[in-house]
Amino acid sequence: MDKSFHQGNRERLYAAMKPASILVMFSGEDIRKTNDEYWPFFTDRNFYYLTGLDSRDFALLAVKDASGSVSERVYILPPDTMAERWTGRRIKPYEAEALSGIQDVRYVAQFEEDLHALCAGGHYSAGSSDIAHIYLDLFRVSPRDIDRPAHKLLRRIQADYPYLAVENANAILRQLRLIKQPCEIAAIREAEKVTGEGILAMMKASRPGMYEYQYKAEFDYALSQHSPCGPGFPSIISAGANNFCIHYYSYTGQAHDGDMILNDVGAQHDSLMTDVSRGFPCNGRFSDKQKLLYNCALQTSNHLFDIIKPGYSMAEVDGEIRRYNAQLLVDAGVLDKVENVGKYMWHGGAHHVGYDVHDVVARPEVVAPGMVFCVDVGIYHEEWGIGFRLEDNCLVTEDGCENLSAAIPRTVEDIEAVMRK
Repeated sequence: MDKSFHQGNRERLYAAMKPASILVMFSGEDIRKTNDEYWPFFTDRNFYYLTGLDSRDFALLAVKDASGSVSERVYILPPDTMAERWTGRRIKPYEAEALSGIQDVRYVAQFEEDLHALCAGGHYSAGSSDIAHIYLDLFRVSPRDIDRPAHKLLRRIQADYPYLAVENANAILRQLRLIKQPCEIAAIREAEKVTGEGILAMMKASRPGMYEYQYKAEFDYALSQHSPCGPGFPSIISAGANNFCIHYYSYTGQAHDGDMILNDVGAQHDSLMTDVSRGFPCNGRFSDKQKLLYNCALQTSNHLFDIIKPGYSMAEVDGEIRRYNAQLLVDAGVLDKVENVGKYMWHGGAHHVGYDVHDVVARPEVVAPGMVFCVDVGIYHEEWGIGFRLEDNCLVTEDGCENLSAAIPRTVEDIEAVMRK
């Protein structure tokens, strides 16, 4: 992405903000793992979407005055020779400007003083330059999540500047991120290619007796040949009975002859992610029962890609996956009646993909061009010992949709052909 992408994202956000308001966004901070070790840093996705800057402890501060005019500045870490010896080179002001398009680049030590000067003006009234609103991204997945910089700032705002109305920047950003721009779609396409290389590597290396961590090593090695970014999210790779843990990360199991290998994986390119699942037999040959269940999933997936188009109900993507697959399982004699499909289908079948693998977007009522989401068909038959999912990435086009991961082998015949090589 070049700076024009991030500039455009900020302009759309600013346009949705109220006059006499400020926006504060944070890149995030290091989170301690143990003693002097920290978890790998991951820049806040909304901050990156707005700035293109990838570093801890950065901040974006924008002011929209009463007339609607906007000024913006970004705060970065200062040069520190000793710190940079230990943790790497820091972004320079000219680099921050080139990446983000923000011309006013300051060091983080000045952030508090600048913020106070803006917030301390008091109440806003017509014709005044005082600030009345502050936009923060206060999103949490769970109330138990740790406080991030925005939550800490919220408490200070409420205590020190109670006359400021707190507004939800996250609600605006969810809408903006819902429709992918051409450069984002191009990045996802590149990530699909790399994801395919990783899945092919696992298929070609597969054999009975192989451990899950060895499958993961094949996937990771294939991705590392294309970029240093690695997987877009922790890979789910399992064999046999471990396939019945939907989010499985142990990689300690061993594949035995006749086991299915479940993989739910994705590469990233330019920070855009993919999410693809392929189930395959570790010995390279589908048994009759494996083939029966896999073809039910494949027919369901193909059906969805035939009918998804602009205006189609987003909720019906999940609903149709369950109904259509349930009927196929009934017709095959696997399921007694459609309403009992929950016995074999344990999770939903559609989530959006983008800067997050489960993209933090506003869930739409109907699908529209530029949306990218998964079509995910999972079947888990514990009595037969067969669990897998077939998951592809769907791009909604002007008159239908496109399977972005269609080139990754997905039929019984294609998978077996790859594994025989």
